[in-house]
Amino acid sequence: MMTRLRQTIDDAAALFAEAGIDSARCDAELLAAHVAGTDRGRLRMLEPPGDEFFGRYHELVAARAQRVPLQHLTGTVSFGPVALQVGPGVFIPRPETESIVAWAAGQAIGARPVIVDVCTGSGALAVALAQHRAERGLQARILGIDDCESALDYARRNAEGTNVELLRADVTTPGLLPELDGHVDLVVSNPPYIPDGAVLEPEVAHHDPHHALFAGPDGMTVISAVVGLAGRWLRPGGRLAVEHDETTSSLTIDVVNRTELFHDVRAHEDLAGRPRFVTARRRGRASSWEESGATDPRRDDAE
Repeated sequence: MMTRLRQTIDDAAALFAEAGIDSARCDAELLAAHVAGTDRGRLRMLEPPGDEFFGRYHELVAARAQRVPLQHLTGTVSFGPVALQVGPGVFIPRPETESIVAWAAGQAIGARPVIVDVCTGSGALAVALAQHRAERGLQARILGIDDCESALDYARRNAEGTNVELLRADVTTPGLLPELDGHVDLVVSNPPYIPDGAVLEPEVAHHDPHHALFAGPDGMTVISAVVGLAGRWLRPGGRLAVEHDETTSSLTIDVVNRTELFHDVRAHEDLAGRPRFVTARRRGRASSWEESGATDPRRDDAE
């Protein structure tokens, strides 16, 4: 790596560390790669950049040192198999939520399932699952629901070229979407779940929408609504996966069990070993086609 560029990145990393950013070196290199229009691993192979590069880089470094999220500066975030557009007005998906994608991808939910992503935000779970199935030649009807128009603006961009349908709706509305009752195979959700008053990192507290973060004194208000919707929407044998705060795994399990509509209720950890999400299955006997992963012969599009 050229001496000037290496020194400039070193200086940025030191500035970030002083600002309390844990991923200081990584962020410094990612910003440099973003400005150069290359990958982080190819920085050493760059032709010596000019003054325009350094001017733009210094602007972004100054913003990051003020704890503006890296993803707002680059405009994208990697999530599972996809790169999502993000920015002010939408929650930035976290790597921890990719655990739900991995779990969902391993479920036998039929050849043409109905999947609903509740509190879709940027469309992360819906788009990632659509991409996963498309890469394997698998079909699905995938619906993403959110009540925030600015978030849905990002979701629409991220869903371009996929079969994801997006709907603006408040998931705490009683009786929402009764036409889905008993027809959904999989409900996934990364809802607001942080307890009110929690102390957060500046990137989160000052830049993620509060509406996408907080959910009442114990963080359970929206999770309870999601579980209620899943109880109505899921067909017998259908699956639910809902993310929660790392302090509320047991509360989430209690909410699911209190409905008496689910069994096989399980807690899951993320790759860092922290409690991350709960899964469950809708009570009632699944049809043989569901258990085998085959196409539902009752559906109009079945062949």
